[in-house]
Amino acid sequence: MGKVRLKVLKDVSLRVEDGTSVAIMGPSGAGKSTLLHLLAGLDTPTQGDVLWEGGSVSKLSDAKRAEFRNRMIGIVFQFYHLLPELTALENIMLPGLVSRQQSPSALRHRASECLGQVGLRTRSRHRPRELSGGEQQRVAIARALVNRPKMLLCDEPTGNLDSKTGGEVASLLMGLQRQERLSLVVVTHETELAALTDATIVLRDGQIVDESVADRSKH
Repeated sequence: MGKVRLKVLKDVSLRVEDGTSVAIMGPSGAGKSTLLHLLAGLDTPTQGDVLWEGGSVSKLSDAKRAEFRNRMIGIVFQFYHLLPELTALENIMLPGLVSRQQSPSALRHRASECLGQVGLRTRSRHRPRELSGGEQQRVAIARALVNRPKMLLCDEPTGNLDSKTGGEVASLLMGLQRQERLSLVVVTHETELAALTDATIVLRDGQIVDESVADRSKH
């Protein structure tokens, strides 16, 4: 900030086990989104490291980090970021077109499959302006899944939705996480969403001030 150096995160250590879900909570400005961006390889830490299966993500070149993110990470944002001129199906296909791991026909089939997973198969030809907020977020979730990532990172995925629609999207996310056997990290202010995850950490002033693990034996 100008000539003032801001330390957004301080001595934060977080481990996400394969196939588990973690909620990150805390007040605005606590460093939640910065932590998520570090996990995604969108930012690199000035100190410390981000490790994926024992290898450093932070030390990768920009191109290799982008390739890693495209193939291994699915990202869902609060504000959808759908391209308005493309249909729902075409928006979902975009990460696959970048990675070129699938033929165009296989990619279209996979995108249609993802659209079905979020309950919008009949809306494939609709453009974002023709979809509700909840439907747009479902398309964004399907887009994040199209390359079969191992980890899904969500930044306030229900923050722009009313409580009913937000609850539906939260349930959908958790169902897909179990179905696809994904690791899930979600930044949220919603205690209802956090309660569905395996563990919750609370950030304040760039530090972890609380950690809790859900007791699933009660369910």
